[in-house]
Amino acid sequence: MNGLFTLPGAAPRDPRIDDWLSKRDDDLHTIAQAWFTRMRQCGGDVRELIHDGCPTACVEDAAFGYVNVFRAHVNVGFFSGAVLKDPAGLLEGTGKYMRHVKLRPGQKVDSAALNTLIYSAYVEVKRRLKTE
Repeated sequence: MNGLFTLPGAAPRDPRIDDWLSKRDDDLHTIAQAWFTRMRQCGGDVRELIHDGCPTACVEDAAFGYVNVFRAHVNVGFFSGAVLKDPAGLLEGTGKYMRHVKLRPGQKVDSAALNTLIYSAYVEVKRRLKTE
């Protein structure tokens, strides 16, 4: 399926995600909440679910992004990250498809570049869905 990672069961809004994002009132969850909100805002066709224990954003049933909270950082990840243009050099990882951006409290982030990555991941999945 054109390298798409599909997750049946995604819904327009999954209340478990809001529970997950707000389960702790700390800097890491605040960061995760902000960037997952950005994923939700990509378009009216964004769907979501919890996958592997973390919030995941999809177009139809094709995943494009996720957030996950670790002990000292937040990952903002992309299922098609290997094909995304990243002039700011934010992406980490060497997998065949996936890449992520690590965010830490107090660390400055290029918000414009990360916004562009999120929207680009969304558009890439939409493009691949159309070519099937």
